[in-house]
Parts: sequence; C-alpha cells; structure tokens
Amino acid sequence: MSELLFVNACVRGERSRTLALARHFLAAYEKSHPEVRVTERNLMEERLEPQYPEVLKERDALWAAGRLDAPMFAPARQFAGAGCIVVAAPFWDLSYPAILKIYLERISVTNLTFGYDAEGRMVGLCRAEKLLFITTRGGDFSLPETAWMESGARHLQALCAMYGIPAFRLLCAQGLDDVRNDPEALLARAMEEAEALAQTF
Repeated sequence: MSELLFVNACVRGERSRTLALARHFLAAYEKSHPEVRVTERNLMEERLEPQYPEVLKERDALWAAGRLDAPMFAPARQFAGAGCIVVAAPFWDLSYPAILKIYLERISVTNLTFGYDAEGRMVGLCRAEKLLFITTRGGDFSLPETAWMESGARHLQALCAMYGIPAFRLLCAQGLDDVRNDPEALLARAMEEAEALAQTF
C-alpha cells in the first residue's frame, strides 16, 4: 500500500482555516484513493527542537558516523519514503510558521532526502512524485504588485527541486481578511477546488 504523508503545520489547530481546507481535501482524496494510506505528522504535537548548537553537534556526529538510522533522522526517512506529500500551513509574515521551517531543516539531510553525484551536482533522493502545499492567506498575493512578496510557496517549490520531487501543486484560499471580500464564499470555492484536485492528485 502506498502512503500519502500529511504534514500538519496549522498552529491554530481546529480553529485553522488552512486545516479545514486540508481536511476537506484529504477526505475527498481518501474517498477517491482507498488504496493509499494517509499518515499525519502533527508538528504541534511533535514539537521538534530547533537546530541549536547542541542539536547540530549531535546531528553532525551521527551523520559522520553513518548513523542515518538514528531516531533524529526519522522525519527525513519518512519524508523520503512517502509516495506523495501534502503540507498544510497558514500564510504568516509572508511565509509560513516557524514550526514548519524547523521541520524542513530536520528533513534536509544529505544522503536521505538529497545528495550529490560524482560531478558534485545536487540529486534529489525522495520517492514522491508530487507535493501539494495547502494554505490560506488574509490578503491576495497573486497580483503582480504583491506576488513577489510571497515566499512560503516559492520556498517549498524550490525545495521540491532539491528533494527530487518533480510536481509541485498549490491549493490556496486568499483574500480572506479583505473587508471587501466574502471570506465564506472564497473558502467555499477553495473547497470545491480541493474536491476536484483530490481526484487527480
């Protein structure tokens, strides 16, 4: 049975609009793909420690000793082995919450999620063919005058290239905090997009 890894970085928990959109997508996905096992990694429950000096020292020592089977590298091993990946995180300060950055630093492990060939070129080592990033934004960052300010989705798309994941998709409801908009209608439209995307993802 193949696996979909769901990385939950929705720090407001069940109050999160992003999590509601992600849950809607996953429900539709599971209905369309009963043969795929969905595994959730809840970053709020796990609370990975940032890579402080002592954490990096342990990590470097384990890596140098070839101990890629150590518990510290479990998140990277899981990410590298997943068949497809869904990451859900709200749009915060033009990016995403720090809890997701900590996770991304933890899974970026040479010889697990990426490596280098004999010519020194970066080579992705992840099994997944696609990664979906689900997010909600208070403003509209799809416009020419604002798109350059968005750095969350762009960072994840760049990491996909590093990890060897060929397809990056974005599911986003935005403009939710703009008083000129109807946030419920915008979120409902994103839910419909989620249902359609679940059929083909």
